[in-house]
Amino acid sequence: MVILSKPAIEQFSYIRNKQPATALFPPLIPIVDLSKPDSKHQIIKACEEFGFFKVINHGVPMEFISRLESEATEFFSLPLSEKEKTGQPKPYGYGNKRIGPNGDVGWVEYLLLMTNQDPNLATENPESFRVALNNYMAAVKKMACEILEMVADGLKIQPRNVLSKLMMDEQSDSVFRLNHYPPCPDVVQSLNDNVIGFGEHTDPQIISVLRSNNTSGLQISLRDGSWISVPPDHHSFFINVGDSLQVMTNGRFKSVKHRVVANSAKSRLSMIYFCGPPLSEKIAPLPCLMRGDQQSLYKEFTWFEYKRSAYTSRLADNRLMHFEKIAAS
Repeated sequence: MVILSKPAIEQFSYIRNKQPATALFPPLIPIVDLSKPDSKHQIIKACEEFGFFKVINHGVPMEFISRLESEATEFFSLPLSEKEKTGQPKPYGYGNKRIGPNGDVGWVEYLLLMTNQDPNLATENPESFRVALNNYMAAVKKMACEILEMVADGLKIQPRNVLSKLMMDEQSDSVFRLNHYPPCPDVVQSLNDNVIGFGEHTDPQIISVLRSNNTSGLQISLRDGSWISVPPDHHSFFINVGDSLQVMTNGRFKSVKHRVVANSAKSRLSMIYFCGPPLSEKIAPLPCLMRGDQQSLYKEFTWFEYKRSAYTSRLADNRLMHFEKIAAS
């Protein structure tokens, strides 16, 4: 459990959620054991039905996970003035309450970093933090590439690195985010009222690899629009299908809408690796997945074009709507 000092965002005006988790009999979150030979089929099924799944036997050393959690806890425990020395989020750096430039706010503070550049870290021992970040990100990147190659195998795509090579490219535009949700003193424990930590959204990248401590808060939206809470598991990782993978599969996979609600008693710390392609990469349905005379649902665009559109939108906006093809009448 992570308990930090007095929240740096105590004066924040709460954003209430009037759409609580509502599924009466929520389905079980798909669990994929990466050590099993049939894991590729389980991944495909989970991506089609949920756009989300948990992975176990993932191969990321627990010492890397624990070390980074410890370093992140130390960072978020610093006085606000010290954390702000890391730099304002434009878009990379330290952010507090405000999520992006378009008016979204949440009960959260965060550190957003590029994965291919050494960050400016305002801690007593920045090198220790940097080593922890690099070890963790390298291990998670390796696991993410393995998952993307299993996706290719499950979809019978050749070559099998058609997706993973976008992450392995030295120009890959992957980013890494550390989110800290302090205990929220004003959370009302009722069925109809939650404080939003991070508002509902989909991730624009290919996939996102999420890991958090053992504090609840993450929720995902099901296909019928209902919300379910995801039980925390600090030993495992959760995978989100992103908008880009939805396009590349021509809608066969759906990017998962998710959000975080605040917790009244415990801090929540999450780490997310967003697997992005190079900025110049063209995103479109993969021809090998098109069946017969099936038409593309999306216009071709570059990752730079989509990223620019995504980051000039509100969190809850349907960003893909602007890139959908209009069916001929």
